[in-house]
Amino acid sequence: MTTTTQLKPVFKRGDVALVLFPNSDLISFKTRPALIVQADGLQTELPQIIIAMVTSKMSRSGHPSRVTILLNSSEGQRSGLLKDSVVMTDNLATIVLSAVHRVIGSLPTEDIDKALKHTLGL
Repeated sequence: MTTTTQLKPVFKRGDVALVLFPNSDLISFKTRPALIVQADGLQTELPQIIIAMVTSKMSRSGHPSRVTILLNSSEGQRSGLLKDSVVMTDNLATIVLSAVHRVIGSLPTEDIDKALKHTLGL
């Protein structure tokens, strides 16, 4: 008899993924890119992950809690994003792992860390 174990998907901090992101009503969801901001190896034994919303609405840029990603930059080219975008660390969500469709790219976390510190008052 052989048994198979289902492996949990492994995501890394800095991965850009397509996810079901909750709308502000917390009832409906939209598939959109998001940045995984949870620490690697957190091992909470919960099937969830912390993410930051990514939007292509460039009018939302310019706040210390937000990081602009331009496609013509090296970061933008590695992100997997299709448009210039803004990572909004002031719009975080915890989602179940099954709400992550797939990883499309990655971003360096240095600027994200600064934005998270501003958002969280650290």
